[in-house]
Amino acid sequence: MVQILDQYGQPIQREVLDEPQTSRLGWVTHEFADHPSRGLTPQRLHRILEDAERGDIAAQHDLFVDMEEKDSHIFAEMSKRKRALLTLDWSIEPPRDATPAEKTQAAQLQEQLRDIADLDDVFLDALDAIGHGFSALEIEWQRLGGDWLPRALVHRPQRWFQTVPTDGNALRLRDGTTDGAEPWQFGWVIHRHRAKSGYLTRAGLHRVLAWPYLFKNYSVRDLAEFLEIYGLPLRVGKYPAGAADDEKATLLRAVAGIGHNAAGIIPEGMLIEFQNAAQGSHEPFQAMMDWCERSQSKAILGGTLTSQADGKSSTNALGTIHNEVRHDLLVSDAGQLAGTLTRDLLYPMAVLNGGQVDPRRMPRIVFDTREPEDLKLYADALPPLVALGVQVPASWVHDKLAIPAPKNGEPVLVAPRPDMALPPELRPKPAQAALSYRHVALNDQGEVIYPDQAALDTTSVPDALNAGLDALMAPAILAIRDGATPDDAIAALAAAYPGMDDTAISEILARALFVADIWGRVNAQG
Repeated sequence: MVQILDQYGQPIQREVLDEPQTSRLGWVTHEFADHPSRGLTPQRLHRILEDAERGDIAAQHDLFVDMEEKDSHIFAEMSKRKRALLTLDWSIEPPRDATPAEKTQAAQLQEQLRDIADLDDVFLDALDAIGHGFSALEIEWQRLGGDWLPRALVHRPQRWFQTVPTDGNALRLRDGTTDGAEPWQFGWVIHRHRAKSGYLTRAGLHRVLAWPYLFKNYSVRDLAEFLEIYGLPLRVGKYPAGAADDEKATLLRAVAGIGHNAAGIIPEGMLIEFQNAAQGSHEPFQAMMDWCERSQSKAILGGTLTSQADGKSSTNALGTIHNEVRHDLLVSDAGQLAGTLTRDLLYPMAVLNGGQVDPRRMPRIVFDTREPEDLKLYADALPPLVALGVQVPASWVHDKLAIPAPKNGEPVLVAPRPDMALPPELRPKPAQAALSYRHVALNDQGEVIYPDQAALDTTSVPDALNAGLDALMAPAILAIRDGATPDDAIAALAAAYPGMDDTAISEILARALFVADIWGRVNAQG
């Protein structure tokens, strides 16, 4: 049997292809979360974070899950951060100077990766590492024909893991031993996301968000208590000297209940006095909550103006700047995830289906994080520059506008009038056709009436009429020009040429109408 080596040169465990590693853990997979956010105090939060640094990370990651569930602002901002990557196109790119075999392998891996069910969910689960510092997806393999392909990539809770006491970056599965079990190679996609520098247990973004989360919880609780008593009068119960404990308890219940029920009973001899209504304002609590949420937005998205519209400081211009910061985060998230997927998913698929592969020559997944430039800006700027002789590479334009270059034989859009794509001042001027009227008048013997026909051919219509060269049509043209009807024009021709038959007069009239029309168009354009 051929030995299969991982990307570190170590033989993989064949069991990884038959069953998930977690199927052997037993008790860990049946544990329930402790929900440490319940009754959270600064002292307890500090202890949870310290325990994680020593390798016990279960409580820390249970708290991180609670934070996203209980704080809608954290959930919304983290969802923006993670789901932004789902909008990106991706591809499998061969290495530099790729051979035909490497190009074929890249195309094959791309097809196999696209066939994975719910691939967007895989990306989303892996990006859970932004908050936690790491995210572990267990691969369940299946054999389809002659290929080994992932049947599913299942997200496993972070509480199933631990770190080695002597190495905060060594991630292990909790199996009851001190150091834990090392995850099987080819069995896991473990995405370690560095939201900040430090050991794995301190690299998660939720470590930064934990304190604003705690302070906001205090403010929300205090605001709720304030709203419960706001506007209610202060009630003071007075009992006589020598009252027994049960009588005091009865009075206390009456004082507490009368504020809500507007009714109550007390023993005779006792008294309830109503003082001024509870005063105060919600603004201090709201100010603290707003500060916490702004701090959370800054930590998650790099800014606040893309997530809050308070009507005071949010503007479109500032929001655009903050969106640029978010794009920097998107580029970082995409780059880190691409490295993990190439190492933990593409490499095993390539090795299991094609033999040993040099990790340095592996095809890699690439997310397209380019921002398309303003099309209108470039459409207005490029034609004049090109017309002035600036040499603009087509590849540069394709890259700036995020327009893919056409492949061999691929249909492309073509302008039916390329000159119309240019600005009006750069369009070529249409050639002005010389308008002239050529009229050849023949006598009964077929001879040309005008002896200088060549001069007549090069004479424009207005000049010809002004010079009186077309004497035959002149009566009709002049009549039409003066607003006469076609019948009046025929009468004018008949009067001018009494010996001419009706057919000849009709022909002359048709030519006169044509010349008059052309003359009118020329004069209108001029």
